[in-house]
Amino acid sequence: MKVPKRLQPLVDDGMIDEVIAQLMSGKEAQVYVVRCGDDLRCAKIFKEARQRSFKQAVQYQEGRKTRNSRRARAMSKKTRYGQQEQEQAWLNAEVDALYRLASAGVRVPQPCGFVNGVLLMELVSDGEGYAAPRLDDVTLSAEQARDYHGLVMADVVRMLCAGLVHGDLSEFNVLVDRHGPVIIDLPQAVDASGNNSAAMMLERDVDNMRAYFGRFAPELLKTEYGKEIWALYEAGELHPDSSLTGHFEHDATSVDVGNLMAVIDDVREEQAERMAPTWDELNGD
Repeated sequence: MKVPKRLQPLVDDGMIDEVIAQLMSGKEAQVYVVRCGDDLRCAKIFKEARQRSFKQAVQYQEGRKTRNSRRARAMSKKTRYGQQEQEQAWLNAEVDALYRLASAGVRVPQPCGFVNGVLLMELVSDGEGYAAPRLDDVTLSAEQARDYHGLVMADVVRMLCAGLVHGDLSEFNVLVDRHGPVIIDLPQAVDASGNNSAAMMLERDVDNMRAYFGRFAPELLKTEYGKEIWALYEAGELHPDSSLTGHFEHDATSVDVGNLMAVIDDVREEQAERMAPTWDELNGD
């Protein structure tokens, strides 16, 4: 096929020998199957910010650290340079996350390089060597659903132990190869310890997986892995090989409404006393 403009420099430099086919085009990027020597790989071309439908929300970027102080200052401003630096940091996030998670044992595509906004990575394939389907495109037995759900929960735990939350995990961001689920699409990955929305996002990720796998194994719909995982993480008791139950004990402590209102009234009374004018102020002294 004709070489896309953004891939031509990689072809010219010998990093890509042949562009075979377009694999997909999504809200964030276009992905092509390419040949690099004897290996088939994916080339993910990130779209420019103005072309993307997924917004670089501050909610996702909170807590991300920049080693270069000059770059960090620029990113906090609205100048053209600052916007360029912010865009580059957003693109680098997926590359950094892939390397970090692959090292932590999470099933993600192995990154092979990142050049001019193009990410080269492993082509996740099925048992016959073709590009692996998305989870949304497969039909599962109840046993497979339970098995795959367990594998995804184990990877969510490993991700969190590595300090990251996917932030946009669903059946559309998981591929299925011959060994099971492979998590993809990580540009919005959230820093677990530095982002105030991390707990909410992790629970949403887990709930998305529960809803999907629950279509095939309804008993999974009664589980609460998200709350359980985060509670273990907050307590410092979460480990890559933590054994999960899917159950979570909610705080059943009842609130004494009468006592709470009495405390509020006391605070209001004290505030009123502080704000009231003194005798001298009333007499103009």
